[in-house]
Amino acid sequence: MTQFSLAHTSPLLAPGFTMGVATSSFQIEGATGKAEPCIWDRFCAQPGAIRDASDGLVACQHVELWQQDIDLIAGLGVDAYRFSVAWGRVMHRDGSLNPEGIAFYINILDALAARGIKAYVTLYHWDLPAYLEDQGGWLSRETAYRFRDYVRAVTEAFGDRVYSYATLNEPFCSAYLGYEVGIHAPGKASIKGGRQAAHHLLLAHGLAMQVLKQSAPNAEHGIVLNFSPTYPATDCDDDRQAAMLADEKFNHWYIQPLLEGKYPAYLQRLSSCDRPDIEEGDMAIIAQPLDFIGINYYTRMRCTLDSAGEPMEVGPPTGAETTAMGWEVYSQGLTDLLTRLHSRFSLPPLLITENGAATDDELVDGAVVDEQRCRYLQHHFEAVEKAILAGVDIRGYFVWSLMDNFEWAEGYAKRFGIVYVDFDTQQRVLKSSAQALTHLLTQRNRS
Repeated sequence: MTQFSLAHTSPLLAPGFTMGVATSSFQIEGATGKAEPCIWDRFCAQPGAIRDASDGLVACQHVELWQQDIDLIAGLGVDAYRFSVAWGRVMHRDGSLNPEGIAFYINILDALAARGIKAYVTLYHWDLPAYLEDQGGWLSRETAYRFRDYVRAVTEAFGDRVYSYATLNEPFCSAYLGYEVGIHAPGKASIKGGRQAAHHLLLAHGLAMQVLKQSAPNAEHGIVLNFSPTYPATDCDDDRQAAMLADEKFNHWYIQPLLEGKYPAYLQRLSSCDRPDIEEGDMAIIAQPLDFIGINYYTRMRCTLDSAGEPMEVGPPTGAETTAMGWEVYSQGLTDLLTRLHSRFSLPPLLITENGAATDDELVDGAVVDEQRCRYLQHHFEAVEKAILAGVDIRGYFVWSLMDNFEWAEGYAKRFGIVYVDFDTQQRVLKSSAQALTHLLTQRNRS
C-alpha cells in the first residue's frame, strides 16, 4: 500500500497543526432544495461554456448523501472539513432565509461537531445568485452590501457551530476569470470589468469581516486567496520584468489591499478607463485585521513579455511532469511562494486551504491507484515543512479535494478527489491517496 512518509518530528504532525480536506458547494451538492439559481447554473446552460457540456444539477448528490459523506470524512481521521455555503441555497431574493437550506448546513455542522471535526466554512465560493448578476453582479457596488447582509443572516443562524470563517474563496477567479477574460461564470470579458469586480469583492470581504466580529465573535475570520508564484521563463531582463509584473497583476493585486490598504504599482500601468472606481474609505474597509489567510496553490507561472509589454504565461518547460490539467508539478513553488510572502508582507497565520492534483484516475477491480497524486501530495507536504522550518507561521493543510466533483469549466472530465466518485451510481471509493492519508493520520494519533 502506498504510504506518505513524514518524520515523527514533522511540523505537519505536531499537536495543534490542522489536517483536513476541502470541497465547495456548487461542485458537490446538486440543485435539490436551492432557493435561487446561481451564475454557474446559468453559465452551464451556455453552449460551449463547459468542456463536456455538463452541469451541476446532480454533481455528487451531496444534498441527499451528506450523512454518508460526513461518515467518510470522519473515517479519514482528519481534524477539519472545509466546505462552502451556497448563497442561493440559504437565502431568497427578498433577503429572507430559506429554512430548508439553513437546516441542511446546520445538520452538517452538528454532525461534524459530534465527530470532533472542526468546521471551516467559506461563505462565498463563486456561486453568486443569478438575480444579483441581473442587477450588475460584482460589477455593482451594491452586491458588496448584499453580501454583507447575507453573511450577517447566515452566521447568526449558525451560532457558535463554526470554528473558522473565510469570507471569499479565490476572488482572483471570480473577478479575472469571470469578468476580465470570461472563461468562468458569468462569462463577461473586459479589463475594467475584471478590476472593478475584484475591488467590489474585496470591499465585500471587508464589510463581511466587520459583521463577523459581531455575529461570530468566537470563530476565526479570514479570506482564501489563490497564488501562482511567478518565475522568468529565461534569465533575460525582459522575462524577469515579466515575472515581477505578473506577480503584481495576479498575486499582489489581492493580498496587498488586504494587508497594506493599497493596490500594487501595477495599477498605474492600467489606462484611466480600465482602473477600478474606488470610493473614499474603501481601502480602510478592505484592510480589516485578519486572523488568517488561506493559501491555495497548485502550480507556478513562467513568464515572458508579450508584444505590448505585458506579462504572459509560457507554460511548463520541456519535459516537465504535468497533471491532467496540463499544470506543471512544481512543489518547490509552494515553498517559494510561502517564503516570498513571509519576506514581503507582515502576515497573519497562514493555512494551506487547497493543494492537490487532477490525475487520470480509473476504477479497476474496485480500486483506484492514483500514484501521481500520492507523489504530488508527498512532495507538497515536504514543501510546507520547509516553509515552516524557514520561519513561516502555517497552522494547517487541506487537501483538495475530498472527492471527484464538477470541475467548473472542465465539467466532470478532471478528477481532483482523493475519493473516486462514479457519477452514474454515486458510489464513493477511497483512492490510494485517501488510504495513505488515513494511515498517516492514524499513525500521528497513536504517537
